[in-house]
Amino acid sequence: MTTPPANTPADAHMTRTLRENIERLNARAEQQARNAPLGDRLADAITRFAGSMRFVVLHAIFFGGWIVWNLGWIPGLAPFDPTFVVLAMEASVEAIFLSTFVLISQNRMAAVADRRRDLDLHVSLLAEHELTRLAGMVERIAVKVGAESDPEIEEIKRDISPEQVLDFLDKKDSD
Repeated sequence: MTTPPANTPADAHMTRTLRENIERLNARAEQQARNAPLGDRLADAITRFAGSMRFVVLHAIFFGGWIVWNLGWIPGLAPFDPTFVVLAMEASVEAIFLSTFVLISQNRMAAVADRRRDLDLHVSLLAEHELTRLAGMVERIAVKVGAESDPEIEEIKRDISPEQVLDFLDKKDSD
């Protein structure tokens, strides 16, 4: 695939159909995000924030300040957690909640990935079926015009059974 010239918009070389497909898929993803349950949206928002540099900076400031204060390095401020037990407990509870929110987000993302994988499989099976039919049609045209037949055409014309492929893969994995 060639890259467009530097001064050309990135989508200038895309077909109208491809552009429309991208727009439809993006619109669907946005609608699904808007319609997601409140818990999922909340978990995603927390996970996005927890995975940002702003989160790291805020925690560095918060924990750093806590440590400096409780080491007694700030004149006039008496330590309130000199053994850092409260800080350790707070960090542990936060870790429990953050890991739960991350798992919720990962489960949702895995479900989306599973749906996309299923869609890919169905589209691939449909394309294989259509190409099988086209191979038969091309062979009939070749026969009509007197062209030489390809010896592999019989194999190409056969539909592939997804069940047989899965059975073969399962057998191979168990060996």
